[in-house]
Amino acid sequence: MSVMHRDYAELPAILEEARRIAVSFHEDIAARPVASPVTAIAAQTLPDRGIGSMAALQRFENDVAPHLNASVGPRYLGYVTGGSTAAAIAGDWLTGAVDQNPPSPGDSVAPALIHETVGMLADLFGLPFGEGGFDGTFTSGALAANVLGASCYREWIGRKANLDVTHDGVMGLSGFEVFAASPHATMLKAQGLIGMGRQTYTSVGRLDGREAMDVDALAAALSASDAKAKVVIASAGIVSTGDFEDLNAIADLCEAHGAWLHVDGAFGLFARSSPRFAGLAAGIERADSITTDCHKWLNVPYDCGLFLTRHLDLLEDTMRLTAPYLETDDPAPSYINRSIESSQRFRALPVWMTLLAYGRNGVREMVERTCDLAAALGDRIDVMEGYELLAPVRLNIVLFRGVLGDDAVSNARQKVLMEAINATGKVFLTPGLFDGKHGIRAAFSNWMTTAPDVEIVADALKDGRAALMQKGAA
Repeated sequence: MSVMHRDYAELPAILEEARRIAVSFHEDIAARPVASPVTAIAAQTLPDRGIGSMAALQRFENDVAPHLNASVGPRYLGYVTGGSTAAAIAGDWLTGAVDQNPPSPGDSVAPALIHETVGMLADLFGLPFGEGGFDGTFTSGALAANVLGASCYREWIGRKANLDVTHDGVMGLSGFEVFAASPHATMLKAQGLIGMGRQTYTSVGRLDGREAMDVDALAAALSASDAKAKVVIASAGIVSTGDFEDLNAIADLCEAHGAWLHVDGAFGLFARSSPRFAGLAAGIERADSITTDCHKWLNVPYDCGLFLTRHLDLLEDTMRLTAPYLETDDPAPSYINRSIESSQRFRALPVWMTLLAYGRNGVREMVERTCDLAAALGDRIDVMEGYELLAPVRLNIVLFRGVLGDDAVSNARQKVLMEAINATGKVFLTPGLFDGKHGIRAAFSNWMTTAPDVEIVADALKDGRAALMQKGAA
């Protein structure tokens, strides 16, 4: 009997062992350093004969698991990283177990469930769904979603010039102008990937003391432009500070100038799930395309992004993949024509499980609680000796820095301070930058985080600064 056949015969025992290791990992989260300094493991040679799943699981438990970070836990505050709820973990395990490849309908309920789940998310965000409203697809993340958005508006630009850009290429593409104030790096990468260029945009002024677009500056830029096709990239939740742009005012200008409005809402779109914060993203329902991530605030496992658009015809024309073996008369959507990938993981299942398990109220509570915790840390930092906030806490992001001397010296030392804080093992933070000042950034998006964690983080800030002072670096 082959190793594979033997393993399959022992599948219940193998899954039980995997379950034991996974549960042990979660039970150990509180004691595990939030980030691991180990970046390599002992070199392995590929065996001629496999060692089997049980032995491979043992190798993972002994050699790999001890050095993994605690990003699923409550004090991993780097980037905008969600954890995984119990429902999401169960859904993700089932995703691997049933191993559906759902882009083409006709042989599984999976495409219909994707459609249902996209509709549930649209409902959560207060967006019209279906004909006359939004529809879309799951992606690997916000970068892939932004690629879909940029591809749609590239196709829209081409049609204005009677060009079939998807078919004939970008060589004849001209007469357009893209406007943005604080575009995320993934948005610029998306423009580069589709041939429009990372730097092919007009930088619009920002409001004083904020990252948000100056709407008056946008109005002047749009009026001064003689482009036949205009695109505005707006942000709902700017990554450094969580700032929001005035989407209703921007949408008014886009309507007046016939411009396409793309909104990057990688985490900020989830503000719409809370009556307390929904006003920050008011007007996003008027966009032509929207991107977000579910592996951030919804706390489903990586990877899971979402793209929504009012122009499904442009998306499907741009992403269409045809071959005789793909033909079907099934009425369910063909997600192979809405996505970059032809083969796709059943990403909707953990999302579907999460939404059913916790409902609208569960998502709202998670969003509101993490925002309250961010505000609490902001309050602590505001009165903490040796630290200062660089921007107001508007949603779930706290941007601050250590007070370490004049700006030139301080900027060079923020990274050293951040590394000292992370070295405590109590928290993991990442860099931030605002108004030319380097700082440290904490993003609250994990469902596990509670008020006691804020106190532990505050202690880590004090400990990190004390360690820096002891070394004579401050």
